[in-house]
Order: sequence, then C-alpha cells, then structure tokens
Amino acid sequence: MVVKVYFTSVTGSREIKSKQSELMRILDSKCIEYERVDISVDDSVRTEMREKCGNPKAIPPQIFSNDLYCGDYEEFSAAVENDILSQFLKLKD
Repeated sequence: MVVKVYFTSVTGSREIKSKQSELMRILDSKCIEYERVDISVDDSVRTEMREKCGNPKAIPPQIFSNDLYCGDYEEFSAAVENDILSQFLKLKD
C-alpha cells in the first residue's frame, strides 16, 4: 500500500504548516511509510490533488492510499482519536 500525503513546502499559513507537521509526525511515530507530494513545485500537482479529492478548493494536507482518497487533516485527526487510523488509510491489518 502506498500512502501519499499532498503538502506544500511554501505557505504563509501557520495553520497549514501545523497540520502538515502534526500529520507527518503521527505517521512517522506509527512507522507508517508514506510518500510526500509537494504541490508547490508545480500548479499541475495542486490541480491533480484537487481533482482527486473532488474539491476544487481543497488545501493541503490531503491523504491518499493507492490513489484512493482517504481525507483531509480533520478526518485524519478523527481517525487517530478514534484509533481507526489503519482503517482510514486503507491499510491491511
């Protein structure tokens, strides 16, 4: 399974920076491998993320598993809180 996290390395938003850092810290702490996809390198990458999400105004971080949309930071956070992160990320147990 390939977990992809769409993020941005260039943002003035403290909230986005904080959410991205928290998400990646949690994945790292749980030893979940993931691929980072930086939407700031090319507008086409941001467009791709938004199309895959089905939301033309989606902002990072956005999470995918094998190109299936899992959710955004709020949904990720709820999955962590409810102890269903593996299910949220569509990982095999």
